[in-house]
Amino acid sequence: MDKVLSARVDESVVRCIGMLANQLNTSKKQVIEGAIRMYAEKIAAEQNLDVLDRTFGAWKREDSAAASVSASRKTFRDAMTKRRK
Repeated sequence: MDKVLSARVDESVVRCIGMLANQLNTSKKQVIEGAIRMYAEKIAAEQNLDVLDRTFGAWKREDSAAASVSASRKTFRDAMTKRRK
């Protein structure tokens, strides 16, 4: 689904978008979307972004998965028994 984006841009940029759309026989929307995608790819390549590095080790855990599940279940059970009283 498309979303509406509103931004104030310089008139020369608006003219440039219009000229590119005419030259490429496409819509202004496609020109803008293509430009943003190309820019994002360029920045990602330059900065060498790694998804695992950007999560700051959120996938690493001190305790085991079984211990986390056990603690969660205990907390849930305790909360449910408090409501019954």
